[in-house]
Amino acid sequence: MRIISFLISFTITIAIVVILNMQLTIGGNKTPIPGSFLSPQHGCWQNAEPANANFNSELKLKGLEGNAEVYFDERLVPHVYTDNDRDAFFVQGYLHAKFRLWQMDFQTYAAGGRLSEIMGAHSGGSDFLAIDKFFRRLGMVYGAEQTLKASEADPITKMETDAYTAGVNAYINVLEPHELPLEYKLLNYKPEPWTNMKTALFLKYMSYDLAGAEWDFEMTNAKKIFSPADLNLIYPTIQDSLDPIIPKGTVFEKAGLILRKPATSDSMYFKTNQDVETTFLKPDKDNGSNNWAVAGTKTKSGRPILCNDPHLGLNLPSLWYEMQITTPNYSSYGATFPGSPAVIIGFNDSSAWGFTNAMRDVRDYYEIKFKDPSMKEYFYNGKWVTTTFREERIKVRGQPDVVEKIAMTVFGPVMYDPSYPNKFKDDKYYAVRWKAHDASNELLTFTKLDRAKNYADYKEAISTYQTPGQNMLFATKTGDIAITQQGQFPGKWYRQGDFIMPGTDTAYAWQGNIPGGENPAMYNPPRGFVSSANQLPVDNTYPYYLGGSYPAHRGIIINRNLNTMAGITPQDMQQLQTNNYNVFAEMARPLLLKYLDVNKLSEGEKEYYEKVKIWNLQNDIGEEGATIFKVWWDSLEVAVWQDEFLQINLPLRSPEESALLEGLLRDSAFKFLDDIRTPAKETINEIFVRAFKAAYPVLKEAASANKLAWAKFKDTGVRHLLRLPGFSSLHLPIGGGEHIINATKQYHGPSWRMVVHLTDEIEAYGVYPGGQSGNPGSKYYDMFVDTWVQGKYNQLLFLKRAQAQKDARIKWKMVLLKA
Repeated sequence: MRIISFLISFTITIAIVVILNMQLTIGGNKTPIPGSFLSPQHGCWQNAEPANANFNSELKLKGLEGNAEVYFDERLVPHVYTDNDRDAFFVQGYLHAKFRLWQMDFQTYAAGGRLSEIMGAHSGGSDFLAIDKFFRRLGMVYGAEQTLKASEADPITKMETDAYTAGVNAYINVLEPHELPLEYKLLNYKPEPWTNMKTALFLKYMSYDLAGAEWDFEMTNAKKIFSPADLNLIYPTIQDSLDPIIPKGTVFEKAGLILRKPATSDSMYFKTNQDVETTFLKPDKDNGSNNWAVAGTKTKSGRPILCNDPHLGLNLPSLWYEMQITTPNYSSYGATFPGSPAVIIGFNDSSAWGFTNAMRDVRDYYEIKFKDPSMKEYFYNGKWVTTTFREERIKVRGQPDVVEKIAMTVFGPVMYDPSYPNKFKDDKYYAVRWKAHDASNELLTFTKLDRAKNYADYKEAISTYQTPGQNMLFATKTGDIAITQQGQFPGKWYRQGDFIMPGTDTAYAWQGNIPGGENPAMYNPPRGFVSSANQLPVDNTYPYYLGGSYPAHRGIIINRNLNTMAGITPQDMQQLQTNNYNVFAEMARPLLLKYLDVNKLSEGEKEYYEKVKIWNLQNDIGEEGATIFKVWWDSLEVAVWQDEFLQINLPLRSPEESALLEGLLRDSAFKFLDDIRTPAKETINEIFVRAFKAAYPVLKEAASANKLAWAKFKDTGVRHLLRLPGFSSLHLPIGGGEHIINATKQYHGPSWRMVVHLTDEIEAYGVYPGGQSGNPGSKYYDMFVDTWVQGKYNQLLFLKRAQAQKDARIKWKMVLLKA
């Protein structure tokens, strides 16, 4: 009996040991190895950080040329003081790694098309291999290689990236297994050494996120069913209501780049009948921002105030890491990217700067004619040209490597060919021409802005910047304000690049870049402010076609407010950044109410009609009218566009909301109101009633679930990068939304709010929806989320070293010594 008990215990023990050392798959998700993950010495328990954690330390680090001090304030924001510029980047890399290593590492795996290496080909319903193939074929690695060459050819950025990389690796090299960030333990892999290439990949990923939106394939499909005139109604290139970045009536210089429109454009380009599918991944079309600067003539202090809030994905750990960097040559403060040196958005002791996305179309597709399926030769300018190839090897966890052999043409990589899985079954070949493929050194701009003292420094700093195009805002203590839409933009003729273009000769190729001096810009305007909110930068007198997509309404309401404001304070600017007024609804609601026949509504429907009728046009947390308006408008768009769009079973680009609004404001008999599936000709009244009745069940369901209030209906959340609910901040009570200055959507919105008052002693405020630590077990992981939700700000402590040594808000000191 004793032997039987022993054998049973022995068998159970062996089974437990085996299970604890197995990687299981549950519901399509690979689990961590339980033994390692639950180990008291090395597992997840080690990531639980005490609430009273002590960040004081003294370290000797190889790679430092001098000594450095880091003072952490009560929010765990580091104030870095070094003896030279190089060590500042070394320390920045060290701190980024110490507090955000997994995040910065994971993002470069995504950018480099390497997710399958750590996640497997498929997991949790995600096709990571397809994502990796997409980024490899898009040319992310190819573009990063060109960027790396350019940055390492410049002595400033070569020094900077070398030092940053050394700092990251200085932390990785002393990292003990139990200190690994939790996500490494969850995914069961370890960090690899950082490289300058990883920094280049991260910056290239930001180019994709901000200059990656395109609808070439969807627009090409639209040509099958819509005439050029109809396309201009559905997808207008300029809005009637536009209040551009550069005011209407500005006289622009004659174009320095003379463009030749192909002779075949009308007969072939605008009228072809191709059937194509769509790109696999797209960035959020609303990746944009607000920024503005007001001159001293409009402020209470007589000094400029600069404001910026970039609208990006709301993630944990946050995209941003707040810090101050001070050397004998400069001192800057602001939001940094874990994965890249320099302060990206911020200020120094003389100036402040910020960015919004230019929204320009710098990514086009060309149909390539190959001699045969081997793709060894393609037809170009009347002859067969030899193709070169890139071999991209994708490592797949637990499976053999996958090799992508990518054909390279004069336009760029052949992104889609008949071998591309599950897409583009038309057996054609499409090459992508993307500005991000070109050699560039964006890091140099940020490095110089960190040191900019005046307007001349600003113009010199941005002069070499290429992609992604940005509206670069600037203000100084001496009173200057300026904005420039900066980037290297291809000169285009009307609608060039909106559709797939022929790639058999030079006729449709980019003919050159717009001269930098012709980029839209404004300096110390009489109106006393400059601003941008991703709207078109210019009116239709500008001599080049811009392409892209430009929301108009945030720009309208920002400019309306700034025009009327006087005696402005930083607190006024905070209130404006968090403003929830819905100017789109201001324009659209009168139209909806005018043409809705209330007599055709049921009693239940009339209740919702009355609520939206008396709504105050604020998208505040508890406003039910905001929800009713949103659902009704969405329903109206379906009622108007769906019949035309169902004519073909191919992807089409969704029209902007402003296209329908302005079409109806111009003409109550807007041609697309009629439902082409019925013999009768529907009127605006009938369509509006139909849309309201279709919206009613959605509203009724939301009300029954207690989700009719705007914040509950919108349901904003800040999600962990792995979409793990326990590591996310979900169901946040915050207002705002699309078309609103506070552009907070469900998982997208103001990722960093900053207000800088350029007084003698700079007065600055900022907040982002996250925290300084990337560790979900730390109280500093999501410390700022509630502050951000409430529309409040943290004061940014811009301290000299002597001040940091005695300021009561400084809690810890890290001393870094040369080894």
